[in-house]
Amino acid sequence: MAATNISRTEARYYRKEGNVYVCGVCPHHCRIPVGGYGRCSSRRGDDDMLVAYTYGKVSSLSVDPVEKKPLYHYKPKSRIFSVGGIGCNMSCKHCQNYAISMSMGRSKRTTFETPEELVAMCRIEKSESIAFTYNEPMIWPEYILDVMEEGDDLSCVLVTNGLVSDDTLNDLCKVTDAMNIDIKGFTDDFYMKVCGAHLEDVLGTVKEVHRKNIHTEITYLLIPGYNDSEKEIEEFSEWVLNELSADVPIHFTRFHPDNEMNNVPWTPQETVLDSREKAMDLGLNYVYAGNILSDIVRNAARQ
Repeated sequence: MAATNISRTEARYYRKEGNVYVCGVCPHHCRIPVGGYGRCSSRRGDDDMLVAYTYGKVSSLSVDPVEKKPLYHYKPKSRIFSVGGIGCNMSCKHCQNYAISMSMGRSKRTTFETPEELVAMCRIEKSESIAFTYNEPMIWPEYILDVMEEGDDLSCVLVTNGLVSDDTLNDLCKVTDAMNIDIKGFTDDFYMKVCGAHLEDVLGTVKEVHRKNIHTEITYLLIPGYNDSEKEIEEFSEWVLNELSADVPIHFTRFHPDNEMNNVPWTPQETVLDSREKAMDLGLNYVYAGNILSDIVRNAARQ
């Protein structure tokens, strides 16, 4: 069923300059004219205000093991109610959820769920936690904040690319218990060419989330020939060690061809395992290999 709500929800983070609205959700600071949409498709300019266009528009619902987020050190072996919307403020060429993240908000079929309805569904599933995931949750702040106000006894998890403004992040951190944040590579050149963003913006988010004592785990997808050099893995691992903590869990995961990068091969399993070994040799205590089925990985995870 398509989204059925016809009301409008005003965006929380914006200002008006002349004939345009300047969005404040993330570092892009999109300038949105009346009748236009922001880059992430979650904001629409109306005559009287900037509208949180994707508010309550749900594309995906599932109950997952929390380890699937992936979160290995937060409520292990529990099941989490997972919710996805539409849109994203990055444009990753390898995105595996591009059907919802790059739908531009007007073509993807969704259902409208009020915060009360979503919390009720979570309770029916007997889950104590709710994850905003599948697409980018940082562009859904108004909805997330309202959901968590309604379900203030629930734990909140964000699975995010980390591209967010200070004001939005500060508000979301007040209701969030854990985040898995993607660090998609460790050069700004990679971020600009492949993701359409800046590395430093993401690193700033990771540091702030960790500083606020929100449970933090990091996913690093290894893409052959793009972000998997020994030098890059070493610099990334040293950054985690020096700027965060040796105890922050890291997930090196295996790339598979998708979206605009179907010509890139699968990551060799050896690359994932070597990256894990390198990070642990440098002093990180909890490093995992993802998207690999092998006895080596299962045994390593138990160490």
